[in-house]
Amino acid sequence: MNLLGQKISRLIEVTGPMSVADYMAHCLFDPEYGYYTTREPFGAAGDFITAPEVSQMFGELVGIWLYAAWQAAGAPQDAVFCEIGPGRGTLMKDMLRTLARVAPAFLKSHRFTLVEASPRLKAVQRRVLTDTPVPLHWYDRIEELPTGPLFIVGNELFDAVPIRQYVKTGTGWRERVVAFDADGGLAFMAGAGALDPALLPPEAARAADGTIFEISPAREAIMDVIAARLAKDGGAGLFIDYGYEGPALGDTLQAVRRHAYEDTLASPGEADLTAHVDFTALAKVARSHGLASRLMLQRDFLLGLGLLERAGRLGAGKSMEEQERIRSEVERLADPEQMGVLFKVLAVMLPEMSVPPFGNAIDLNPCLPHDPRV
Repeated sequence: MNLLGQKISRLIEVTGPMSVADYMAHCLFDPEYGYYTTREPFGAAGDFITAPEVSQMFGELVGIWLYAAWQAAGAPQDAVFCEIGPGRGTLMKDMLRTLARVAPAFLKSHRFTLVEASPRLKAVQRRVLTDTPVPLHWYDRIEELPTGPLFIVGNELFDAVPIRQYVKTGTGWRERVVAFDADGGLAFMAGAGALDPALLPPEAARAADGTIFEISPAREAIMDVIAARLAKDGGAGLFIDYGYEGPALGDTLQAVRRHAYEDTLASPGEADLTAHVDFTALAKVARSHGLASRLMLQRDFLLGLGLLERAGRLGAGKSMEEQERIRSEVERLADPEQMGVLFKVLAVMLPEMSVPPFGNAIDLNPCLPHDPRV
């Protein structure tokens, strides 16, 4: 057992079985051994590759969307543009480069910020963003952002926020916990905590014992802070992640290390732990603040913003090898068998706003029947 595993084991010995949410939090954010506090996870040399690392076109199109959202909001003065959970800073770098080219005056008139709690990742971001066309400001929390209309983007933010899991047993739905097995190793078990049946989807009544159901109060708390700010000061939010329209049943907790899946209990702190995002739960929070919420597939979002046209311009006059690389990037981002369908894009904004390409997207309503998770 590694050092973080030993630390988690000592905590379980003292306080009893640990919730899945607490286990995720320790694995990802422990100050001594946590995944995001001790490792460089991004890129080919890391454990996973995010869309901004796949292609510059992703960040370019997201930057154009934020500019369009600002225009749809009435072009407010002294707005705050923010990326939350910026990773290596690649997305912000591509957005700023694009905005400097298409709207340099706009770029100079507003504030550009990043919300990042990890000192190590802040240092990485500062190196990547050394030569940006505008000053950048870092904050630890959303609440610390300066006042003003807020235009905020989060890419693969919510999947890394801890979830709670519940398992169907003969005595009802019990919280799933991490405890010791007969050999003293870490194992998942059904704990004592019960679940409010009102939170379950209709098919839960027919679920077999051992079925898993997930919720994430921590994700909803983040969206609550963002939505309250947007409702108060105006603006818009864009959130890209892999997930589904919920609620739905199923275990989506996964560990990724060196671009491959591994046992979620095998190497605490050495693998990325994530879970699929319930976009309906996030949309419901936004709606509680009077905001509109719209969801579409990443494929449709990028194609609607001109991904193919941008790829054509980038490849014009280039070598066959370069054109093939660009085609490969388009497929990675938009193909249904890769990121195009599994990843969704959620926009939240004031109801009177209309920002392409969401005109043909569904308006998420928690009362509608949910689709099965992809």
